Amino acid sequence: MNSPFSLEGKTAVVCGATQGIGRAAALEFARAGARVVIVGRNEDGLAKVLGELQGISGAAHESVKADFADLDGTERIAHETAQRLGAVHILVNNTGGPAAGTAIEARPRDYLAAMSMHLGCAQAWTQACAPSMREAGYGRIINITSTSVFTPIKGLGVSNTVRAAMANWTKTLASELGRFGITVNNVMPGFTKTARLEALFKGKASRGGMTVEEVEEGAVATIPAGRLGDAHELALAILFLASPAASYVNGVNLPVDGGRLAAQ
Repeated sequence: MNSPFSLEGKTAVVCGATQGIGRAAALEFARAGARVVIVGRNEDGLAKVLGELQGISGAAHESVKADFADLDGTERIAHETAQRLGAVHILVNNTGGPAAGTAIEARPRDYLAAMSMHLGCAQAWTQACAPSMREAGYGRIINITSTSVFTPIKGLGVSNTVRAAMANWTKTLASELGRFGITVNNVMPGFTKTARLEALFKGKASRGGMTVEEVEEGAVATIPAGRLGDAHELALAILFLASPAASYVNGVNLPVDGGRLAAQ
């Protein structure tokens, strides 16, 4: 009997896969037997991760270069990629967060750019991949956002706003697509050791006259688990949602945060 967590015979597209959570998810998918197509804008990063994937299995893994700052270009690439692949069963919508800053100080164009990069590009990839999911009767769309969906994070005004929009979009799609065997879920990472978090900690330390270590200690103090998360831990939660085991999990906002939200 096949494992309910096996992705044998499945094709997965993972956006933002050159580092952090996206990279970790791509590697876990490959270990579970999937053919993985990684998407990112950094050619060197794509080549490195593609080499790691090929070291895991002999599947025909691929890389696709796309810059999510260019919505029209991303939409074209998404549809070309989906058409060429023929079948996509799993889509992970993931991209780096907007710059830090307060909501009141952000320019209107900052909100528009963030919505385009996150929601716009996620919509483009979803529209490109959903038809083959519907045809196969199997689809997993997993959107990576933030715990700010529930509790806004101080100093991340634009990010808080766009993440909340992504969460409502997730629930709406879950309602629309569920009858076709397609689930749509939202993973909300807490403080996870990634380049993004490192940059945020450095920025906060600089603005507040603190050391990075002091900023990290303050963050860890809010987490019942008493530590930062690891990208691998997020990837395992994503793997579950992508697998047959999660066939009846649809429209959820899943915090993977060491209990931080529960403690608030």
